[in-house]
Amino acid sequence: MDLLYRIFIDPFVQMGGAPDLLVQTIWEGLVSGVLYALIALGFVLIFKASGVFNFAQGIMVVFSALTLVGLAEKGVPAFLALAITIGVMFVLAVAIERVVLRPLVNQPDIILFMATFGLTYLLIGLGEIIFGGNPRRMITEQLYLPSGAIDLPILGGLVSLQKIDIAAAIIASLAVATLAVFFQKTRIGRALRAVADSHKAALSVGISLNQIWVVVWFTAGIVALATGIMWGARSEVSFALQVIALKALPVLILGGLTSIPGAIVGGLIIGIGEKLGEFYWGPLIGGGIETWLAYFIALAVLMIRPQGLFGEKIIERI
Repeated sequence: MDLLYRIFIDPFVQMGGAPDLLVQTIWEGLVSGVLYALIALGFVLIFKASGVFNFAQGIMVVFSALTLVGLAEKGVPAFLALAITIGVMFVLAVAIERVVLRPLVNQPDIILFMATFGLTYLLIGLGEIIFGGNPRRMITEQLYLPSGAIDLPILGGLVSLQKIDIAAAIIASLAVATLAVFFQKTRIGRALRAVADSHKAALSVGISLNQIWVVVWFTAGIVALATGIMWGARSEVSFALQVIALKALPVLILGGLTSIPGAIVGGLIIGIGEKLGEFYWGPLIGGGIETWLAYFIALAVLMIRPQGLFGEKIIERI
């Protein structure tokens, strides 16, 4: 009975007894969730356009952030370095389309997936050769990102909000909203949805798969850069960031591989859920819940809804 009380009752008693700590925990989870959603969006865009699960999205986060920091360390002004990094991600998108995707059109999905796997290790090696393996500090001051904290009196206590977290949440939210509107309302967005439905049908009405793939991979590169800047500002820029990026996997499973709203909702559920789990239930098993709880939540959803919360149910007649 004591164990059941500690699992099912005591955490909620703690929440009610210290509501300010609950708000603090939810806020930290919200910031992480928005950034997870931003990462997941890169996966969703590429999967919708080409049916490829881009395993390289995580290293694209690292590579773009390292490029930005590396250029700044060479004396390039911050915003010029940002513009050059965006150009590098465009060149990378064109190279991927020409060298990887175009020769593998109509190949089995596993072949394309393994190609992105190889791309991951190519970018890791290239990044280590150019930038080395040491962690770098994000150029937050040069990019005019805020520092310090704001203490707010809430529910009888103080909730500390890091200014960089506020900026990260706002920038990531704006990026997600802009991309969602862009792909819902613009001509390119309609073309993307057509390509996602059927490559052959899209080609039959004059949509260029090659152009769409470049646009989508470039967009995913911009998403990776924004993610790298925000995560790097919160911690540091290193190859460990690609592990954080892979936390988007349970977000995708939870929200659905082809759903932009699913990426958003899934990111928030995972971000808030893992922070609450770590703070209130973590002490029961010695901590570490945050490293695996997201996958447990995704597995629980799969058992009830295999296509995810917002994924499309595929029915095949045989």
